[in-house]
Amino acid sequence: MTALHTRPMTETQTIKGLLFPAHVRFKQLLITGPPGCGKTSMIIRLGGWSEEGYINLALNRWWSAQSLSIRPREIHLGFPFKGFGESLVVFDKEWLEASPRPQLDLERILIPPHKRHFFSVDWHDRFCFEFLLPPAELLLERRLTRGKKGTHRVDRDLSLQLVEDQIQVYRQVALHLHRQAMRVYVREDLDGPPLEILED
Repeated sequence: MTALHTRPMTETQTIKGLLFPAHVRFKQLLITGPPGCGKTSMIIRLGGWSEEGYINLALNRWWSAQSLSIRPREIHLGFPFKGFGESLVVFDKEWLEASPRPQLDLERILIPPHKRHFFSVDWHDRFCFEFLLPPAELLLERRLTRGKKGTHRVDRDLSLQLVEDQIQVYRQVALHLHRQAMRVYVREDLDGPPLEILED
């Protein structure tokens, strides 16, 4: 299991009544996380793009996708897993039914190039990923409550282990992107502080 070592950021700013890292610009924000983590609620509070986007992190030049041109927005992430040719989201049938859970293939996650010329795009600076990662017990409770309304099929057949496994995938990817010098931070609750990832 990948544990994320984090601490609250000391240099912050307030945007739309919420704390964000001081270095983040409003138009950089990409809000992601497992089902039920609060992505839509965050975007509504920010007044961002209301339609969910999808990004396959193993797709060539995913960073130039049209779906990322309007920000802030919430995005689902497609991940490459060992033994699977196509990327999966953590609520795809193939991922849910695999036993044991598929392992992430981090080497297949593509990272934008660094800025090389004066007129080239600085892709590392264009985006900032917020990973909304509530504690598993809290997320399960929220999803069970939402599941009673029957509005989201992803809330069927839930268990604490399933929720923990989904969060674990996002933890690993957040740490990987951080180590690749992408702009990444974590938040455990909508009204909680932004957390920076620490290396051991």
